[in-house]
Amino acid sequence: MVSPLPQRHGLDAARLRFPVVGTWATALEHLVERLPRVEPGRIEAMLREGRIVGSDGPVGVDAPFVPGAVVWFHRDLPVEVPVPFEVAVVHQDEDIVVVDKPHFLASIPRGKHVVETALVRLRRQLGIASLSPAHRLDRVTAGLLLFVVRPEARGRYQTLFRDRLVSKEYEAVAPVGAGFPRTVRSRIVKERGVIRAFEVDGEPNAETVVELVERRGDLGRYRLTPVTGRTHQLRLHMAGLGVPILGDDFYPVLTDRPLDDFSRPLQLLARVLEFPDPVSGVRRRFESRLRLAAWESPESWVSGGH
Repeated sequence: MVSPLPQRHGLDAARLRFPVVGTWATALEHLVERLPRVEPGRIEAMLREGRIVGSDGPVGVDAPFVPGAVVWFHRDLPVEVPVPFEVAVVHQDEDIVVVDKPHFLASIPRGKHVVETALVRLRRQLGIASLSPAHRLDRVTAGLLLFVVRPEARGRYQTLFRDRLVSKEYEAVAPVGAGFPRTVRSRIVKERGVIRAFEVDGEPNAETVVELVERRGDLGRYRLTPVTGRTHQLRLHMAGLGVPILGDDFYPVLTDRPLDDFSRPLQLLARVLEFPDPVSGVRRRFESRLRLAAWESPESWVSGGH
């Protein structure tokens, strides 16, 4: 069922289906119970303003509860700190868009980050309302991110990542360690609602090849090749090796950082994406144009209080 509401600020309208059984007298009563994070007065105001729409048009403030009905509405946007870095397009054609996502910009809308995300920025910047992500990067990780132009092709690109047909290469700056190259295997778990992931005993479900490519004094430039794609995998594995990535506020120690502090970016870059294109059949390879500050200018990065 297609939304009757157009995108707003590059965002699709939220879609809500009413239960097929219920004792609510009005749509308002159900929405107040269904949306506990929204003030009841705000929901009533949205109904009066015609901002909640069903298949037959705006839902009135006194409209009865209709079992199985579908409504759409645009959520109120959170107050966000603008991320002062641009999303750079690396490649664009009729099927895909590949960009360099900067540090501190979330990939997709979630929680406190909605408009200040790569997806929303690109929809507005490129004028492609149908743009959708094929995968994600952590908010604090910079580098290559793949988006799909046509909704009917999205699943084919996402399947590449699911089936591990995408070769990914990352670059990181961390203290110099010994014993490289080496392959790290561990079991990583990430519980919903818990900000960090953890390594636990058990059969490994995460694997990373770690190579020390170059060193400058006490700093090393590492090539990280993930075989799997667990949450925070690279950061956990580097911390577990005793060489945590510079600028990591999560591992090995959780450090609170204000959302408006952009001074210490995580020195992790998604540098290479390579895959067989499921639509064109062509082998694709993209390389990031970004550079890690701690490696390009280590003295200024350190002298700046990092």
